[in-house]
Amino acid sequence: MEGRSIVFASGKGGTGKTTTVANLGVALAQFGKEVILLDADITMANLSLVLGMEDIPITLHDVLAGEADLKDAIYEGPAGVKVIPGGLSLEKIKKAKPEKLRQLIREIGQMADFVLIDAPAGLEMTSVTALLIGKELIIVTNPEISAITDSLKTKLIAEKLGTLPLGAILNRVTNEKTELTQEEIEAILEVPVLAMIPEDPEVKRASAYGVPLVIKNPTSPAAIAIKQLAAKLAGIKWQAPEPESPIKRVFKALFGGKR
Repeated sequence: MEGRSIVFASGKGGTGKTTTVANLGVALAQFGKEVILLDADITMANLSLVLGMEDIPITLHDVLAGEADLKDAIYEGPAGVKVIPGGLSLEKIKKAKPEKLRQLIREIGQMADFVLIDAPAGLEMTSVTALLIGKELIIVTNPEISAITDSLKTKLIAEKLGTLPLGAILNRVTNEKTELTQEEIEAILEVPVLAMIPEDPEVKRASAYGVPLVIKNPTSPAAIAIKQLAAKLAGIKWQAPEPESPIKRVFKALFGGKR
């Protein structure tokens, strides 16, 4: 049985899409799901860096260039999530054939419950190719008008390609008055907001350690929002733990905690 293939896209860079995809994949794996993360960003592959998986010898680029088998480019990451990383070699980028992604995704879909595809930001050819290979789309955006406008373009193109928009993830939410509300965003994009992930300093801290946030600090506000979305996608009930008190977070910052 073929798993769900969901492409995560954003109309512009800097929305926190790759970090969100990495953590969502790990959270789904923590819930016992078979998950494969695919870095479809042919030119700016960062998914493996977020997961602390640098210096990987065989990548998606090698497979697309016809120089390696798919099975050799699948690695086990945190919590048992499987990862097909992109490469950072400029020479391999030149050889990679993005059109091969469509046939690869069918093969990958037989191996997991979920295939989460990290698409390149923007609307270049590689971005459109990534939109084409996922059956479902989740938009990762920020609650500001320029990001939402770009996200709308992405959603409209995905629909024309036959990819079903599931909804949007609002990332880095601060609830400032200048931000668009959930209702306004749903009215513009005409899709539901699936999750609102708050601005959280723990995201940067986890990234600095090369450890996914849902492992490094699972009770942080952003981690809880991601786990709630993972539970929703997996169709399971999950009770969020009580978030840490501000005093405890201060003590943790001053004197350290579990790494």
